Amino acid sequence: MQSYQADLLEIADELTDAYVEVFTAPPFEHRDPAETRAAFRQRLEGDVRREGFQAWVERSADGRIAGFVTGWTTPAPFRTDRSYGSVLQRLGTEQVDELLVGAFEIDELAVLASSRGTGLGRRLLETATAEHPRAWLLAWNQNHDTLAFYRRLGWTEPEVRGPETDIIVFVAPTP
Repeated sequence: MQSYQADLLEIADELTDAYVEVFTAPPFEHRDPAETRAAFRQRLEGDVRREGFQAWVERSADGRIAGFVTGWTTPAPFRTDRSYGSVLQRLGTEQVDELLVGAFEIDELAVLASSRGTGLGRRLLETATAEHPRAWLLAWNQNHDTLAFYRRLGWTEPEVRGPETDIIVFVAPTP
């Protein structure tokens, strides 16, 4: 597994192809591949400049990307763009400050279909969180297999204090 920081842009085309393959397949088949590609690439180019950005990529035997994970330490104040506003509404300021701010945020975790069931997703998560005493991530409530995967690994959902949304927050198990 190779670790990246800002140099991730050197493989941005490959990474974007892998992202689109994962996030336009079921249950994301409603997403337009061209729009998904453009949005991910734009986010990626900004994310690699974030303080504390890290990424890990594993390749298959044929050299293709098999899976990857990206993330960074969540800064204060907590953002409200993208899905962050929903997280703040769902958990409330107190829980967000206690559980998420200062924790390692898994932004993207992608395992291509050909590598699922091999333990790659678990390895990617373990690698990304190994140096961080606290971590968290978001998942879409309709991605049932992924929700079950996180729960099997011991990731838990904080108490919901606000309105339900289609975003589920998971906090890493504490060692």
